[in-house]
Amino acid sequence: MADTSGRPSVYPTLLYADARAAIAQLTRALGFTELAVYESEDGTVLHAELTQGNGAVMLGSMGRGGAFDEAMRGGGRAGVYVVLDDAADVDAHHRRAVEHGVEILMPPTDQDYGSRDYMARDAEGNVWSFGTYAPALPS
Repeated sequence: MADTSGRPSVYPTLLYADARAAIAQLTRALGFTELAVYESEDGTVLHAELTQGNGAVMLGSMGRGGAFDEAMRGGGRAGVYVVLDDAADVDAHHRRAVEHGVEILMPPTDQDYGSRDYMARDAEGNVWSFGTYAPALPS
């Protein structure tokens, strides 16, 4: 396994019909921070990296060709889970999403396993869960 030097070793990667709009929604409404955006000469988002806490998601535009675009053709939507610090963060994060008109699939809920989380759908149908559950991984 590669030495990630403190960087996450798993990055969910999503393709969007309108990647620019997805970046706007994920940053404004769901609290991600834009780390990098690479565009073609015509403004198509080729690759973008957004961060949340110590994790990140990569995304790009559908239909631009290439091996990943081809492999994802006809693929279903994705679900991504993002860890937040505590229950108050979950509630504040949810309020922000609601204020920006994000579709909420499940309001903040205390789970039997100790997490508080909520679930939302982005403008292109991907499901995002935000909660306090953070499984301990072996070191």
